[in-house]
Amino acid sequence: MNMSVLTLQEYEFEKQFNENEAIQWMQENWKKSFLFSALYAAFIFGGRHLMNKRAKFELRKPLVLWSLTLAVFSIFGALRTGAYMVYILMTKGLKQSVCDQGFYNGPV
Repeated sequence: MNMSVLTLQEYEFEKQFNENEAIQWMQENWKKSFLFSALYAAFIFGGRHLMNKRAKFELRKPLVLWSLTLAVFSIFGALRTGAYMVYILMTKGLKQSVCDQGFYNGPV
């Protein structure tokens, strides 16, 4: 399998992505993840406590819509990156697909 077969069209937002800026932002803001995790846990357990004695909401339709949307998003993501991943696995092996940071310079 040669790389010309796997040429992926880059979208405009992919061309404009600045990985150095993203890495810098993550390094400067990693502590916020603890705050967001604590807020999430408080929301979940607090909500469970508040709703303990109340009537249940009928959320089947919104959950089906959410699951369908998530499935479609995941399928598009797999189609977008799958061919390139198979190429790396077949030509360079599992270690290269996991350990190498070359994906920063990859086609997508």
